[in-house]
Amino acid sequence: MEVLQLNEDADRIREVFTYINRFKGSTFVIKIDSSLMNHDYFPILVKDLALLKQNGINMVIIPGSRHQIDEILDTYGIKTEYHDNIRISPPEAIPFIKMAAFDVCNKIMTQLSAYHVSAVIGNWVRARSMGVVKGTDYLNTGKVNRVDGNSIRTILGEGHIPIFPCIGWSSTGEPFNVSSDELAVELGKTLHSKKIFFIENRNILDNMDLVIPQSVQRQENGRISKLTIPAAQELLASNEGTPLPIISLAVEAARAGVDRVHIVNGTTEGVILREIFSNLGVGTMVFANDYERIRPMESADTSAVLGLMKPLIEGGLLIPRSREDLAAKIRDYIVYAVDDVIHGCAALHQFEENQAEIAGLAVAPGYVELGIGQKMVTYLLEQGRSKDLEQIFVLTTQSSDWFLKMGFTAGSLEDLPPSKRDKYNRRRNSRILIFQL
Repeated sequence: MEVLQLNEDADRIREVFTYINRFKGSTFVIKIDSSLMNHDYFPILVKDLALLKQNGINMVIIPGSRHQIDEILDTYGIKTEYHDNIRISPPEAIPFIKMAAFDVCNKIMTQLSAYHVSAVIGNWVRARSMGVVKGTDYLNTGKVNRVDGNSIRTILGEGHIPIFPCIGWSSTGEPFNVSSDELAVELGKTLHSKKIFFIENRNILDNMDLVIPQSVQRQENGRISKLTIPAAQELLASNEGTPLPIISLAVEAARAGVDRVHIVNGTTEGVILREIFSNLGVGTMVFANDYERIRPMESADTSAVLGLMKPLIEGGLLIPRSREDLAAKIRDYIVYAVDDVIHGCAALHQFEENQAEIAGLAVAPGYVELGIGQKMVTYLLEQGRSKDLEQIFVLTTQSSDWFLKMGFTAGSLEDLPPSKRDKYNRRRNSRILIFQL
């Protein structure tokens, strides 16, 4: 029995190290529900966040402040109302809303300092008034316009954790009370974060009378552990009368390029570590299947694809291609698109002797580190297998190390199909790499 326990412990340790290596250098967005700030496990949550930071994971933290704002406003006798679960913020309430929001941020910053983790609170959020919606004037309640991604990345690069109060400022310096949940999604999109965590005060999908579509699978204990974007959308459509705002925001973030959105119960000890370092997790994860973002190229994509290729052509990494070239082989091309914005392209050109070439691989600047190139190549290798090809090759001048890491091996001119061998550009002298299917 003791040997079995030791083996299980060793397997768990291996699993943890695998995930640490995978996420080191990545950025997580952490949104914490306001009701958790006084919970017994809150100091443990902060300790776990500090541990993640000390092990190479960058993060930004957005603490919710609704409960603290209610307490401050009540103390000073200021009344506010809610409409559709959104606070209507009169101008006279804003100084006290700011007081509560910054106080919560300071509480987190103070607790992080106990673990020698540096944090910074700042005004990196631009906002505008919500205005009047269906007859309701939301006064100084605002919507997030944008966040200052460059400043935030600089702060992360210096080793600090940025903490965001639920306050945004207009271009003229007017403050607005903004949604912490919406701010978390905007940060996830701007920073291209690997993960967004919504740390709630309960399991949000439990104890609800929901219609569960067939595409949504429950575990034996009833928990919905994973939702693809289509499954999440079907869940929302099947429960139109039941508000599920976090699921809607999770879908928005996943569609915009955030790899995983996790919704977990912060009243459970060690919840964020258990969610990250376990294949099964303990919450609900909304995610985009990478293949859902990869689709065949269309004629309307030509300008965007040429734009992606241009700097690589100028740098000598790709051979020149014209609109006519793309049109002639459009069926060979795929694109990686997020919300119809193209961030990558590649082609699989088939030759005789059950061989094909991966060519025209390009990824938009700013998205290179997100693994889009690897996802497209993996997709094309799978396409090759489905077509019963035996071998896929690439010709590259400056990316051989990258392809070798993906499992390609060095080849020679004799490995190419005859029609490609005859057209090999000896002046360009590309390296030949082979992948056996």
